[in-house]
Amino acid sequence: MSGVHESQQDVDIDLGSLFGAIWRNRMRVLLATVAGAGIAFVGASLITPKYKSESRLLIETREPAFTTGTDRTQGREQPAFDELGIASQVQLLKSADLVKQVARNMKLHELEEFDAAAKPSAISDLLVLLGVKKSPLDLAPEDRVLKEFNEKLAVYQVEKSRVIAIEFTSKDPALAAAIPNEMAKVYLSLQSGAKLDTNSEATRWLEPEIANLREKVREAEQKVAEYRSQADLLPTGENSTFAVRQLNDISTELARVRGERATAEARAEGVRAVLKSGGAPDTLSEVVGSQMIQRLKETEAQIQSQISDLSTSMLEGHPRLKGLRSQLAGIRTQIKSETQKILSSLENEAKTARLRETQLTQQLNTVKADTARAGEDEVGLKALEREATAQRQLLETYLARYREATSRTDNNSTPADARIISAAVAPTEVDFPKIIPITIVGGIAGFALSSIVILLAELFSGRALKPIGGVAVASRRREEEEVAVEPVVVEAAADEPAVRKVPVSRLDPGAVKDIRAPAKSLLSGIELEPEPEEEEDEEVARSSLVDAIALDEESDFSVAAVARHIIENNISVAVSVSPSGDSGSTATVMLARRIAEEYRKTLIIDLTGSACPTRLMAQSTHVPGITDLLVGDAAFSEIIHGDRLSSAHIIPRGNANIKRAMRGIDRLSMVIDSLSDAYDTVIVECGPAEVEGVRRLTRDRDTDIILSIPDADEDAIVDLIGAFGEAGYTEIVLMTGEEGEPPHYPGHRVAA
Repeated sequence: MSGVHESQQDVDIDLGSLFGAIWRNRMRVLLATVAGAGIAFVGASLITPKYKSESRLLIETREPAFTTGTDRTQGREQPAFDELGIASQVQLLKSADLVKQVARNMKLHELEEFDAAAKPSAISDLLVLLGVKKSPLDLAPEDRVLKEFNEKLAVYQVEKSRVIAIEFTSKDPALAAAIPNEMAKVYLSLQSGAKLDTNSEATRWLEPEIANLREKVREAEQKVAEYRSQADLLPTGENSTFAVRQLNDISTELARVRGERATAEARAEGVRAVLKSGGAPDTLSEVVGSQMIQRLKETEAQIQSQISDLSTSMLEGHPRLKGLRSQLAGIRTQIKSETQKILSSLENEAKTARLRETQLTQQLNTVKADTARAGEDEVGLKALEREATAQRQLLETYLARYREATSRTDNNSTPADARIISAAVAPTEVDFPKIIPITIVGGIAGFALSSIVILLAELFSGRALKPIGGVAVASRRREEEEVAVEPVVVEAAADEPAVRKVPVSRLDPGAVKDIRAPAKSLLSGIELEPEPEEEEDEEVARSSLVDAIALDEESDFSVAAVARHIIENNISVAVSVSPSGDSGSTATVMLARRIAEEYRKTLIIDLTGSACPTRLMAQSTHVPGITDLLVGDAAFSEIIHGDRLSSAHIIPRGNANIKRAMRGIDRLSMVIDSLSDAYDTVIVECGPAEVEGVRRLTRDRDTDIILSIPDADEDAIVDLIGAFGEAGYTEIVLMTGEEGEPPHYPGHRVAA
């Protein structure tokens, strides 16, 4: 809040003063900038130019074209290089042996650039005499070349690739391009030579191994043949022996015989059951299928037909009929006899099948015993076969590799696992120094250093610091002292009207002890313990205050003047009381918007009962507000909303229960203190509030009180000012409305 401790005076950095100091010393800054750029230009021009060039190698697995198909067939395709493999190749390119080979090929020891001892400088000799630097002559010429070469060489892996870049820096552009190309050639030659050496060594090692393996394979196969013959494990194809094949055949035949025996027994049992039950045999398929039965059935049918024909013309006792019936009985007897024969035949067939089954079962048991013995012998046979197969596969592998290595050695066709994808070319532009960028950087450095020196001088001298709060407090105290002598003194500049603070020190507190605001507010109903009161004539106090207001009618109480007063005195927190209700709250909203137009972060807190500021500024009256914060239903980030018509912010009244929220009135003062740290100006609009509620809210008698009085009753204003005087508030800022509109009190004429 604006009421700070009077014994302290905070200061802040005046940015305008700081940048004004730089502008006042602009010639010095300009000279420093030009000097920095000139020094950088001269220094860069004196440096010997250096050129840089690079060649690039792609690391990949390479095989001769005539062996690629063989490798793929045998599944020996080489894997691609990983990150560790690429890093190893980078170290190989940096190796001393490769660098020495390049130096010998290009005769670098004959160049002055690679021999620091050829033309020593005076500074170098002085450092050597003082012992600070080691004499280059202590090193061998080859070591001096190697040291200088490594300082100018840069080998690195290109990010996220299998490409290696070889960079070299030299004073000679042709040499800067020739050395990376020579390094790439030497590297590829070393890689190819290493592969040839590997193939030669492989050939020499494989020759005796292949001869030894051939003998081992012959012996293993001979053991397999001898064991097979001794164990009588004759192969019959399809990886099976004779015993197994015989067991399979007997098992199949036994299953077939068992089926036939079951069928014969079923047929015989069927015929037997029909005959036993006295049924007609001609219903059986075995009987019907017999040719003898068929002929007997035909004869029976003929005799039966004759008997039927003769029965129509002859009596029953006729000899011919008797003879035919006798023949019919004989035929039927023969049919039964044939049926018995068929039954006997089926029983014999079933008996034969049972005998065959018994024989096959005995034979199967014998073969099973032979097969079990053969299985035990076959275990040893398979072990010998596995050994022979392993020796044979190893021999074939060695033979294939021997042929491959021999072909590569004889044809000298072993490509390196790398290839040049970008050869170095002689550079046309200087790599270092870049004169123009160095000159620009030097100028920027001169400007920055000179500006920093000026800013530090301003800060340490105190000219860039400005007081905060202390000046406003001292000015307020001087005004109070002047008011103690004269009731009202109005002095305003001719070109700018002043905001008049109404003194309340001469008003009798006892004359206004029971004053209450006529309208509702969130602070209504909050009471404090009464303070001791002094007795004085109420009419005298009221008349003195009315006279003070009448004398101040020429002062400016407009919204613009009050806004100017808040900005000039850097008031961080102000409490606005509107005895006239919504018209006063509207003027407070206009005040907040006017302050926000001056690029100050402004916040208005709505504590009115009618939520007038919320309706004027927020998008809706149902958004979360201060009451929701006090009851814990919302957070800070949820209750702050932007104004629809300006850059100001508003904390609406909220939707929570007002009585429950006002129980946390003590928390509200802490909330306002926190908001004053984030905003330049915080205005608390209380509406037609009671003095006791304002006292409970502010806790500070030096808090700025704004009395927004458009269309307010004069007596109500006088009573309210008196109540504030009784509460200990010494000054109140009056605000009537827009600029140029004088205050108007009903029942009182405004002085001209």
